[in-house]
Formats: sequence, structure tokens, C-alpha cells
Amino acid sequence: MIDFVRPRMLNEEDDGSPAKCRERRRRRIEMRRLAALSAAGSSPQPGHGSGDGRVEGPRASGAKRIRASDGSCIPSSSSTSSGDDAEAPVAAPQQQPDVVAAATSVEWYGVMSVSGRSREMEDAICVRTGLCRPELSRRRPVHFFAVFDGHGGHHVSRLCREKMHVFLEEELTRPREQRPADEDDAWREVMRASFRRMDEATMNTCACGSVGSQCGCHAMEVAIGGSTAVAAVLTPDRIVVANCGDSRAVLCRGGKAIPLSRDHKPDRPDELARIEAAGGRVIHVNGARVEGILAMSRAIGDKYLKPVVTSEPEITFTARQAEDDCLILASDGLWDVLSSELACEVAFECLRGEGSPPAMDLNSGAGAEDNVNGALFPSRSVLAAALLTRLALGRKSWDNISVIVVDLKKS
Repeated sequence: MIDFVRPRMLNEEDDGSPAKCRERRRRRIEMRRLAALSAAGSSPQPGHGSGDGRVEGPRASGAKRIRASDGSCIPSSSSTSSGDDAEAPVAAPQQQPDVVAAATSVEWYGVMSVSGRSREMEDAICVRTGLCRPELSRRRPVHFFAVFDGHGGHHVSRLCREKMHVFLEEELTRPREQRPADEDDAWREVMRASFRRMDEATMNTCACGSVGSQCGCHAMEVAIGGSTAVAAVLTPDRIVVANCGDSRAVLCRGGKAIPLSRDHKPDRPDELARIEAAGGRVIHVNGARVEGILAMSRAIGDKYLKPVVTSEPEITFTARQAEDDCLILASDGLWDVLSSELACEVAFECLRGEGSPPAMDLNSGAGAEDNVNGALFPSRSVLAAALLTRLALGRKSWDNISVIVVDLKKS
């Protein structure tokens, strides 16, 4: 008797279970749909995803926060926008939305944000081109890009998306005599004040949206939420990056990666010394964690871990040069599985081509559910953001993945 064995498809893993195959096809279709929406300038609506919904699987062992119970996070709805403003208003919570993702671009920047294999979407992205024309930039326009990676719920990252650029604009437009004379010192004061005000706002805002204590929510709803923040202000002659947490900004210059931020991990020697000086401890539980809880040493929010976990950002200044290719900002869902060098190599290859970007199938796997047309990407910057996201998914990132790629040749 001859025993025939079904050949394994190229894109199947060793377990080859039908559920996993369906899930992989669902993710491929969703990536194409997002790219198509970006090209059309439309937005995915909550509850109109691809039927299977989120991936039902365990979180990675290196989750940002160790929590005693589930259910403290409200599922967020999908959002996107296009044109010169990639910031979307906070939508009302939806009941178990199928897909949490966003994609948008204009000619010189591209954005991709997906929930990935995580059950909850806690990332948020804000883009404000032409935010203002302050004296600090000699009345030339400044552009704002930021990635926020929430933990303990999505309310802090969403609040950052709604408020951070407002605080920044207010600080930039203050009278000149209220700022230091040195330009670098003035920028440091502006960025630190913006982060400080953002942190203070989160201390007084509940996950339900109520300000102050005039709501029926438990006090811990305010105390347990937090978010990383990496923000870049782009002027005609410099890039100012303020970072708080383990999201990251990387400059691609001449095809080479130049880090513009450093991850705030609890076991980083200077961060460990700061934590211990503030009376805190770093305990190794699935990695180094502040008090055995939080896998980063700086964040906005996290009221119950103050002052050990601080919102003070590290700020870098980079003079723009003719050989600058692109700026990449992303949450750790990307950086956990991709090096800065590889991310820059992928983005550089996407951006250096001439003419319109090609019609490109994000995954060539076959299947009945895959019978959709390849998406025509509206710009090479969104193609780069999409490919980086797809690469992180292929490398089995368990976290939300949010990517901004800014084409510095066209900005």
C-alpha cells in the first residue's frame, strides 16, 4: 500500500494547520487592502475588516507590561487619513473590531500601522506637516512626525496623538524673550516642555476620556496606562528628535543607518543608575523590568511608577545634508525583529528607484482567498513603510507595528 503525503505549500509553516493558513492569507489580503485604500485616499471603517478578525494567540514572552489580569484594555477602532494631516480623531470604542490598522501617505512620506498578531491595538501615529512657522525656525515651516506605543491600554497613546502636537505648537509660538538665546537650548526647552505637559495631561485623564476625577472609573484606570513617544521635528536645515521609551528614530544617509535615538531599557547602564538613584529596582522577569513590571525605563504616563519611570525625553539634533535619504520612525514591533541597518537598506532600495512605484504583490502565496489585484502604491515612501511592516510580520513580530518613512529628498 502506498501512502501519499500532501505536499506542503511554500508559504506554510511546519504545523500547516488550516487555521494558521487562513490567518496568513487574511493578513496578506489586509495588507493589500490597506495599500489600495492609501492609493484611493480612503479610510478603513471599524468593523469592516476581513472576517477572521485578530490572531488568537499568546503574546510574546517579552510583553511590555506584566499584568495580573486581562480585560483592562478597551479594543480600539481603525483609523486613517490622507493629505497633509495624518492625525485621526479618537473614535468611539467598537465591540471587537475585525481589523485595527491604518495606512496613509502623501508624495514624500508614508505611514503603515497594523495590529499584527497582537489582540489589541495600542499604537498611535501623528503627522502634522506645516505645523507652524515659528521664530525658532526663522519663520520657515516645521513638520511633526511621532509614533506612540501604548501599554496598559490604548488611552495614553491616543491622548498623545491628539495633544502632543498642540502642546508643541504652543511652545514653539511663545514669545522669543521667554526662551534661551542659544538655538539648541531653545529647542531642548520646547521639546521638554511639550513632553512634560503631555505627561501631566495623562495623569489627569481617564481611559474613558473624562478629565479629572469626575467619573465612575476605578482610580487604576488612570494609574496603569502609559506610552512611549518618539517625535521628530523636521525643519529645512535640521532634524530634532525627542525620544522617551523604546520606539526609535533612524536616519538613512547615503544608504547607511544613523541612530537618532537610543532605546530606554531598564538595564542600560545609565538608566539603571538613574532608576536606583530614584529608589527603584530593576528586576529580571522575562527580561529587565522596572520593579519587575515595565520593560522600558522612560514613558509618558505610568502614574504608579513615578518618579522611577520618567517622561523626560532624550533630544538629538542632526543637521540635514544633501545625501540624506529618509527618516524612519517606528514602534518596537518593528525594531524587535529588524535591525536599524536592515530597515534602512530596505527603505533605501524602495526610495532610490525613479518614476512611479511598481504594482507590487506583498506576498506571492497562492490561494483562493488571495485572488485580488496587486496594489499600486501611490508613492515609494508608502511602499517602503508597507514592506517594512510586511517584513516584521514575516519575522513573527508579536507586537503592534507602526512605521513612518519620510523621504528627505522630496521633503
